[in-house]
Amino acid sequence: MGSLAIQGVRKSLGRTPALNGIDLSLQDGDFCVLIGPPGAGKTTLLRVIAGLERTDGGTIEMDGEIVDRWAPRDRNVAMVFKEDAVFPRLSIYKNIAFGLRTRRLPRAEIESRVQRFAGLAGIAEVLNAKAAGVSPELRQRAAIGRAFVRDDALCLIDDPFAALDAQLREAARAQIKRLHAEFPSTKIFATRDPIEATMLGDRVVLMRAGRIEQEGAPLALFEKPATRFVAGFFGSPPMNFLPGTLERAESVDVIRLSGAGFAIPLPPHRVQKEAANGLSVIVGLRPEHMMRAVRASPGDGSLRHEAEIELLQPVGARTYATFRIGGVPVVAELHAHDASRPGDRVPIDLNLKRLALFDATTERAL
Repeated sequence: MGSLAIQGVRKSLGRTPALNGIDLSLQDGDFCVLIGPPGAGKTTLLRVIAGLERTDGGTIEMDGEIVDRWAPRDRNVAMVFKEDAVFPRLSIYKNIAFGLRTRRLPRAEIESRVQRFAGLAGIAEVLNAKAAGVSPELRQRAAIGRAFVRDDALCLIDDPFAALDAQLREAARAQIKRLHAEFPSTKIFATRDPIEATMLGDRVVLMRAGRIEQEGAPLALFEKPATRFVAGFFGSPPMNFLPGTLERAESVDVIRLSGAGFAIPLPPHRVQKEAANGLSVIVGLRPEHMMRAVRASPGDGSLRHEAEIELLQPVGARTYATFRIGGVPVVAELHAHDASRPGDRVPIDLNLKRLALFDATTERAL
């Protein structure tokens, strides 16, 4: 079993609050990804779950038992640290088997678990090599293996690929996904990379300044962000933001969204009409929801904008094009040959069905 229930957990590091009332619940076998900028509290949360740090308040419950004051060795938790925390003089095999040997498992069982992991992780050929003599990436795989083969109820993984280059990191992500299917303990994986979070997690928890900003399925945070911060955190390039105002139109069924360079009628279900008049808002539109016009007139739910391109950033089959709406620079994701050089004037259709609205004061979604 590997269920986890965290209620109101608080933790300060010196005088600095690191966790400000965390509530989180996981079921057996969940793969949860913690994500957030540096200082969000991800590592601190993992450490208090593991028992490496004492909480200042709240409770941590594992499989129905409160473990707040339990020693780390009693919590049935394995942890993978950011650094490749291996024994450099031991072989890769002995590093992976270390926890199994301390538990005095039968030699045949240890052999079976290590060989199984090594085959899945692609490190069978280096099992006899000293850890000091292999690459940091292979050492980190050994550290992950040591945690996975122990078969603990809960496995905590703290941004293990931070030091890897992009290509190695991509391969490592795919391996973690496969390994979780073979070693299905409950896992919490911390990262700063939104792509990593959406690729790995069954559930994503976005943290900010020691609090949970939003949690849910990966696509839910991308498509239905609860705040401007969430909307801007996910997506590459990030969401474009424009200031605007909601106004009542002459028709009782229409609310108009107005800003410098645009005026958009909104369907009434988007916001409460009674509260809309004069409300300052932030309009969010993702680069992939803007495209070069291909029809004589924009389709239903689209707004056409004559864009003067200021900057082009080709990335293979796509080009990121920067232009301005009402003086605010925005980025659209176009096809590679939709614009050829800065200064081009290109008709861009904005998909209004996909725009997001946030209260300018609270920055919460409307």
